[in-house]
This record gives sequence, structure tokens and C-alpha cells, in this order.
Amino acid sequence: MSRRGSLLSSLGLIVAITSAGMLALAARGSLGALTGAGAASASAQDSGITVEFLGWSHYRLTSPSGKVVVTNPYITNNPDAAITLDEALTRRTDIIVVADGHNDEVGDSVELAKGTGAMLITPTGELRSWMEGKGVPQSQLGQVNPGSFFKHDGITLQVVHSIHSSGARTPGEPLYYGGIAGSYMITFENGYTVYFSGSSAATMDMQMWADLYKPDMAIVHISANHEPRDAAMIAKFMTNNNPNLKTVFPHHPRLQPQPGGVRPSDLRAAMEQMGLRLQFVDPDPLRPYALTK
Repeated sequence: MSRRGSLLSSLGLIVAITSAGMLALAARGSLGALTGAGAASASAQDSGITVEFLGWSHYRLTSPSGKVVVTNPYITNNPDAAITLDEALTRRTDIIVVADGHNDEVGDSVELAKGTGAMLITPTGELRSWMEGKGVPQSQLGQVNPGSFFKHDGITLQVVHSIHSSGARTPGEPLYYGGIAGSYMITFENGYTVYFSGSSAATMDMQMWADLYKPDMAIVHISANHEPRDAAMIAKFMTNNNPNLKTVFPHHPRLQPQPGGVRPSDLRAAMEQMGLRLQFVDPDPLRPYALTK
């Protein structure tokens, strides 16, 4: 073979190897898609988490090593609660995150913290003091405010703010100012990161957080009167300089859509109209979803 022919042959081999590598990377990227419970391989599970929806904005996030973060455990008086408080108290809980002082965010966090020994994280010192006054031991309350981080047993919570209010009310008592509302970047010990938006409206600060923390999944607020385009913009902002984001879950939807109210399908449609190529999951209660990077 001539030197020219040999060179062309070598170039062809390089192109073939490069193309194969690109295909392999594309295939690896698709692992971010949702899988059924137990369907992922051990190596895939090591790079992800398991997600369970328990009604309203109550999610249970479990790492491969079994560590559990619970969001807004609203159970008592929740018509869509998937478990009872007694059942919740028998399940492992390592960290409880509460987004603001409203009843449906605080939910049963006090009872769950006292009954399980879990760390309870609120976005501000004001709401933390209110929780302590309700009987949560100070040793179980994370000392954080927006801009702070909290680390516990390999899990890191970055506290960021939320465009929402945070008044806490106990029947028979005056309204208590809970400080500003919050949202959270939750990074598990395997590096998988979830953004829990709390009840926030979209804010351009979210673009900065996406750039900084590169979440793999987002749980986005979509209540009965939350403008779907605003909620979809949260998902869009989370893609800013962040190739990791692959999956979006909603929180705050009723299981039975209310007449004239916004529903998860409206958020899905708004995301599609924005051209977001993200997997949207309208979750079934108690069904475990395995997510990987």
C-alpha cells in the first residue's frame, strides 16, 4: 500500500473509533432516563437515586446506600396523602426539608423529626426557632439560612431562596413570621443532585444556581393557580450552563384535578412549547422511580 493510502486508511480508522466513542457517550447519556423499580443495574443505581411521590409536595428521595431525604411531609389532613403518619414514622428518615412556614409545607415535620430523630432543615433561623418552640430538639435543627450549606452523613443541602411567603400558623395562635421562603439543592453522597423548588415563582437567580450546582433532576412547583409558563421557566432556568438536567417532577398537584385548575399536563405542555427536551414525570403515588445520571 502507498504511503498516501496508508495515511487515508489510518484516518478512516480514527474517524470510525471517534464515531463509535460518540455513540457510546450518547448511549451513556440516555441512562438519565427513568427506569422502573429494580430495573437499573448495580452500577447505574450507584449513580442515581430512587424517588417516591407521597402526595402534594411530599417526596421521598433515597440514595443507593439507603439514606433518605423527605420534602414537605404533609400527611395529616392531606386528602391525597399516600401514607399515614404512623406509617411514615416506621420508615427510615435521615433529613427532612421544609420550604416555608405554611401548613402544607410544614405538614407533620415536627412529629416526624421527633419520632425518627431525623435532622430538620428550614430555610431561615426564624422558622427554625418556631420548630424548636414546637419541641424539636435543637440538635436536630440545621443552622442554616439562604446561602448556607448543611452537610449530614454524606448528603449536602445548599439552601437558596424562594419567591414565596412563609407565615407559620398554629390554631389559636397569632401568625408567626417564618422569615423568607426557601428552596434546596440536595446532593447525595454519590453526586446525584436534586433541585427542590419549594413554592417559588421563577426567578433569574435560578440560572445562577443551575450553573453552580448542576442539578440532575428538578421537582417544580405547580399548584392550582400557578401559571404553567412560570413553572416551565423554572425548568428552563435549571438548564442554564447545565447539561446534567434530564428529569422534571411536579409538586403540589392534586390527584383529582380541580375544575379550572392547573394540572401537571399543563406544565408538560408549557415545557414542550419552550422546546425543553426533558423527561417530565407525572408520578403515581408510592411508585418508586429509579433515576441515574
